[in-house]
Amino acid sequence: MKIPERYKINTTSFSYYWTKGIGVKLLDKLPNKPNLADADQYIPLLYQYDEACDRLVEHLHLKIGFTKGQQLIRDYLQGKAIESIYDKLISDFMNTLTIEPQWLDWQKVQQGIALSQRSGLTGLIVLRDYCLMGGYESSAINKPLIFTGALKKGAVKRLTETVTFWVDITADQALRKGGIGFEAILLTRCIHSFARLNILKHGDWDTDKWGIPLNAWDMLATNLGFSLVYLIGLKQMKFNLLESEINGIMHLWKYIGSLLGIPLDLLPDTEEEAIKALYYWTMTQKEGDQDSIALARALMEEPVHAAYPTSKFGRKLMREVHLYYNNYLLGNYSCNLLGLEKTTIGKIAYFNILKNKKENSQILKDEVRQQQIRKGRKVHEGVKQIYLKYN
Repeated sequence: MKIPERYKINTTSFSYYWTKGIGVKLLDKLPNKPNLADADQYIPLLYQYDEACDRLVEHLHLKIGFTKGQQLIRDYLQGKAIESIYDKLISDFMNTLTIEPQWLDWQKVQQGIALSQRSGLTGLIVLRDYCLMGGYESSAINKPLIFTGALKKGAVKRLTETVTFWVDITADQALRKGGIGFEAILLTRCIHSFARLNILKHGDWDTDKWGIPLNAWDMLATNLGFSLVYLIGLKQMKFNLLESEINGIMHLWKYIGSLLGIPLDLLPDTEEEAIKALYYWTMTQKEGDQDSIALARALMEEPVHAAYPTSKFGRKLMREVHLYYNNYLLGNYSCNLLGLEKTTIGKIAYFNILKNKKENSQILKDEVRQQQIRKGRKVHEGVKQIYLKYN
């Protein structure tokens, strides 16, 4: 079996997470600790990729240009007439999708969406300062970002795209065929294929070292970041979660993952299955490197380079607030590895955590929960508009 250099037993950041960090409590939820030797079965996934979408992008985006290719897909999804040659290309790809599989439960999907909305500003903080920043601890999964010039483009642009994507896919009815979220997922899938094809064609990518860029196993890890890791972060931020909400998030991201081209048999149904999958992936990751530190630093400095808040003081204060959440959520060990600074001024952010604890004390009352959902969604839409207007 071909084993890329990136595949190794982790002895630093992720190892610390599972032996001395939050991972200890996660493993306690499992009947038995996973056997790391079993992770070897996933090695082939480092060379597995989204062949169906790559075929589409190869014959569409790479022939007529990325922007035009994406617009044709939008037109197709909106039922507009397009040239027959392109119509067939997109139709052939769409025929590879199972848009409403038998296992899909729309009620569970809505429960996952409702929690996403209810998370409000805290949810966005968790995604930015825990899920995204924490992912930089793996040098391998970050390499496509480096090869596509993400550092040069800046963290502001990347955050704007991520926030817009997440807010769009967590809107009510967004994932129904024709919905804004459904469209966003398929367009994002094309972005992944476009990046992979360009990296392999024009870059100095070392497949023996890193596997295939944006491979199936790394895509699963990203999916876990939006589901399991997101839930862990919310709990750390004193967010009370209902069992139905946890199950809803897992089901929501199983469906999103399937539309993104992740093999269905990899996508977890339960929190316990997700913990096991996260353990196998994280514990076989090569530790962070200078690229990891550079990406983490770019995200740390993002508030200063953004155009909002409009005042220089406001932007500097935002930097300190996010630094506080980085340290609070990731812990000192990980922050040191990523080169993240400590903060004193940013500690004012702890009041938001206390606020969460108070507001979440009554979520068993449906009217309280529904009010939080409405309020949270309004916050998400507002933040999205700020990113789009100022960045």
